[in-house]
Amino acid sequence: MKIFSCQQCSQVLLFENTLCENCGSALGFLPDQMVLSALKPHDSGYLALADTSVPAPVWHYCDNHQHGVCNWLVESDHTFCMACDLNRHIPNLEAIEQRQAWQQLEFAKHRLVYSLLQLELPLISKKEDPEDGLSFDFISEENVVPDNAQSSTGHALGQVTINAAEANSADREQMREDMNESYRTLIGHFRHEVGHYYWDQLVATDESTLALYRELFGDERESYKDALQRHYETPVENWREQFVSVYASSHPWEDWAETWAHYLHILDTLETASQFGMSLQPPNAQYQSLCVNVTIDPYQHSNFDDILAQYLPLTFAVNNLNRSMGQPDLYPFVIVPAVRKKLNFIHQLLQPML
Repeated sequence: MKIFSCQQCSQVLLFENTLCENCGSALGFLPDQMVLSALKPHDSGYLALADTSVPAPVWHYCDNHQHGVCNWLVESDHTFCMACDLNRHIPNLEAIEQRQAWQQLEFAKHRLVYSLLQLELPLISKKEDPEDGLSFDFISEENVVPDNAQSSTGHALGQVTINAAEANSADREQMREDMNESYRTLIGHFRHEVGHYYWDQLVATDESTLALYRELFGDERESYKDALQRHYETPVENWREQFVSVYASSHPWEDWAETWAHYLHILDTLETASQFGMSLQPPNAQYQSLCVNVTIDPYQHSNFDDILAQYLPLTFAVNNLNRSMGQPDLYPFVIVPAVRKKLNFIHQLLQPML
């Protein structure tokens, strides 16, 4: 994620901010320019100080701004931004806990959409393209599940479902322990499930890409149902030799989705570190392998080995900082050579889009 600052007073801002705490300026995100802008009231909307367009357009908040879940800008009043337009079902806004859960879901989804825009991936709502578009259902088991939706987190033909219970940190931690996982987050769910969607868009539609995919990930034509049953009954013992997570070992589709999620983890984390100009310079010569200046913009860099060379020392350092505070590792995974090849495959597949 980029670092943003207020154009009115230079206060450093967070991606989700709607108000500058220093000067009081309203803030809004311009997705076409990928910038968080201070706003100046104008007519019935706003002028964005970061917008250099001539003539300057009048901007409005996304219609979901009223619910405290979105700070993105649109040019027409009472319309949704490109991120919120992807929604089909949302939680019950009359229930405060569900409304709070929706805020956390939208914060994670908007960060996902930011990454997809940075990668210049096709991002089309099912409202526009019912067959090949993307859509999100945020389902709470406390409500009646719509007939056209499912209750569990998953993906089917571009329809991503996230169970709103995942937004509750206590519930999510309990599920993490029950599933014997080392990592479970909202943004992780979004990145994983949207990986299934882009497999359909980028891999399944091209025979040569599909052949290369099968060499690395395996043959997805294997029975998915049987593979999952086998996984839950007898998980692969030596999964760490070939996969980024134990769930990735269940089926080639899940291997792709897990690897895709980790690819987005890496890019977003490294962009943030590069924006802060982070560097590691251990004074002991014995640890020179950890020396790194994080300078790469991973969304624009073609060599994935360079990206990992800056990312891995960073995660080692942050994992140790977390342990110093008694916290779990930020990145509790090991990128073995087989996983590195899979990540590089995804990176090279996306290069023509940049």
